[in-house]
Amino acid sequence: MARRPRPKKHKPKARQQPASGGGLADRPVREDLVRAAALECLGAILQERQLADRVLERVLRREARLYSNERRAVAERVYAALRRKGTLDFAIDRGLGARARALTSGERDAIRLAGARVLEGEPRERVEQSSGIRVEQRRVLELLANLPAELVGLPELTRLAAQGSVPEFLARILLEQLGFDEALALLGVLNARGPLTVRANLLKTSREQLLAELSREGVRAELGRYSPWALNLETRVNAFSLGSFQAGHFEIQDEGSQLLALVTGARPGEQVVDACAGAGGKSLALAALMKNQGELFALDNDAGRLEELKPRARRAGVSIARSRVIPGDELAAVALQDLLGRADRVLVDAPCSGLGALRRNPDARWRLSPEDLPRFANLQRTLLERFSALVKPGGLLVYATCSFARAEDEDVAAAAVLPRFERVPVAELLGPLASPLGAGIDLRLWPHRHGTDGFYAAAFRRRG
Repeated sequence: MARRPRPKKHKPKARQQPASGGGLADRPVREDLVRAAALECLGAILQERQLADRVLERVLRREARLYSNERRAVAERVYAALRRKGTLDFAIDRGLGARARALTSGERDAIRLAGARVLEGEPRERVEQSSGIRVEQRRVLELLANLPAELVGLPELTRLAAQGSVPEFLARILLEQLGFDEALALLGVLNARGPLTVRANLLKTSREQLLAELSREGVRAELGRYSPWALNLETRVNAFSLGSFQAGHFEIQDEGSQLLALVTGARPGEQVVDACAGAGGKSLALAALMKNQGELFALDNDAGRLEELKPRARRAGVSIARSRVIPGDELAAVALQDLLGRADRVLVDAPCSGLGALRRNPDARWRLSPEDLPRFANLQRTLLERFSALVKPGGLLVYATCSFARAEDEDVAAAAVLPRFERVPVAELLGPLASPLGAGIDLRLWPHRHGTDGFYAAAFRRRG
């Protein structure tokens, strides 16, 4: 099941600066080493379908000889090539014609890496000198430098898929929901680096105190746009190494994810269920809303991910969270028996395609197929109906995804069989935040409109 990407783990430490001065991070990049590592990573991700963050972690841990600026260059080039793969493949096929079919996977990856550097703003002449691609393949870099002219006159679907770098079936979904211009604006945001957003842990500090603490640690930060807990940090900081993180004063969490906790609206003393908890990011946000008072059940079918919640809860000062593995089959009813009809609030942040988080997980778009969306929708309806049984009379059920596809969002909320429930406008639950977010009967967050990852939420109240 596709899930949002986990926060990155600690990266291997960079080498220490030599005593003679002149940090290694300031040395020129050794292009042969960077290119070799990036090619290995890209091949494992695209040809072997391995997850990008895990591949990079493994390769960079092994390549201890790389300087810190070289390690950063490997990661940035690989992610840029993944984000822009659709555009790069369009240019390769158009620029090389029949010769493109004769390329090996390694040759195509080398051109992708070089082309991504051009699309990211590096001078084409410098890229040509250090890319390792053959002279006749440089036609692709010339074409990328003049891409708008190459796209003129093409059908909208072809243009959107190529310029926005998504498979055609995703381009078609966006065209139907947003139209060409806004779909292209969305993809422009999804093809850029996302903000590094954290949630101030109000069990230990306030957002204002955290802002001051980060300043003392030399980290620039600014207030989030919507969530009262959110801060956006400068993106190159290693947040995990900060004393404020280790003290449990914040968690890395997208602002849209924080807003889902606000929609759920947990209160001190209640019984609350995070039904698809994963590693527990929203569970910790709910616990903070509850002021660590009451009962909070974090449920998931992935025991490994639930294990990650335990050290996170200790660091955050959360003692009310109880994790429980729920089988994904007919045994689920047995595992949930003691929770039936007891919960004041249940959040079902269901497994989904992850389309709303593509800027953080750029390889995901190349693993999806048109058949995945109806498959996810069937699973989402099953989970929503299953966990609705935990809500007590008068209690609240919240359904959420990090997708922008109606098939996973509005269609699921409308088709789920919830005979004892009635819709509650999300605007009522969000109060003053509803208007700036554009919330109504439900909530939809768009990266290009709100600056958050893409999320959907709908709410239901159980009748007495």
